[in-house]
Amino acid sequence: MNLPILLLINLHSKQGLARFGEAVACFNDLGVQYIVGQIRDSADFAHSIRHYRDKVSAVVIGGGDGTFNVAVDALVESGLPLGILPLGTANDLARTLNLPASLPEACAVIAQGYRRRIDLGRTNGKYFFNVASCGLSIAITQQLSKGLKRRWGALAYAIATLRTLLTARRFEALIQVDDGEELHRRSLQIAVGNGRYYGGGMTVAEDAAIDDQLLDLYSLEMPHWWHIFFLLPALRHGKFGERIGIWRRKGKKIRIATPHPKRVNTDGEITTRTPALFELCPGALEVFVPAPSAPEQGRKGERPSLSPV
Repeated sequence: MNLPILLLINLHSKQGLARFGEAVACFNDLGVQYIVGQIRDSADFAHSIRHYRDKVSAVVIGGGDGTFNVAVDALVESGLPLGILPLGTANDLARTLNLPASLPEACAVIAQGYRRRIDLGRTNGKYFFNVASCGLSIAITQQLSKGLKRRWGALAYAIATLRTLLTARRFEALIQVDDGEELHRRSLQIAVGNGRYYGGGMTVAEDAAIDDQLLDLYSLEMPHWWHIFFLLPALRHGKFGERIGIWRRKGKKIRIATPHPKRVNTDGEITTRTPALFELCPGALEVFVPAPSAPEQGRKGERPSLSPV
């Protein structure tokens, strides 16, 4: 890297404040030059990226999935590659990209310099990495207080889900995939996934990948909320098959309309409402990922998938 990287650490994330010094020390040891952006609130991520875009070779962000969601629009606008330091609670994007959980190893991935293009999703103009959803997930997001995540870590997602299920109700929706027939559904939650993991390690679909140029939709449609306990293994591993209560589709463009506007979250942040248009943005962003081993590189011109083996 001829120019320095821009290092942006979310000091309000679970590990950001405690491990900022460690991240700096790692890059010093690796001989990576950096500029530290001043982050006081979430808006500063976009401001820093736009301010330094012509002075740096890449943007390295430390935080969780919500932090990356805050920065994604400015990243696309800048055209700069993204390096990820997984310092959040769930770190679903890092898991999707097969990044190491260890901070020194994550820094080493960036120093190594191997990059891949990934897809992004976009709903009503807002980009997202992992998943956008409405229904049950909105109430879960509201239950996920900072105190709950700080105390229970990734287990906080399960606790928030159980609390929310007690009052969950299905809602009406019209769904259209790739200009096909508009279909009526009654759902507890509709999720549109671009990546593989979301919500603290749940899987969008067994065959989902962040570079497969497809969006994966599922609608959770059990008649009674307690049916979800029979479907939890499927939601965890994405192995839905023909299970009753989950309706699935794949596509590049998905429209969802509801009788009344419903809030939509993108990567855990509430950002828009229905009616919503979900679009695939293929190869929209470069990210630093571990270099593939020789057997994975395949024949010349091929590129390995980022989906787990």
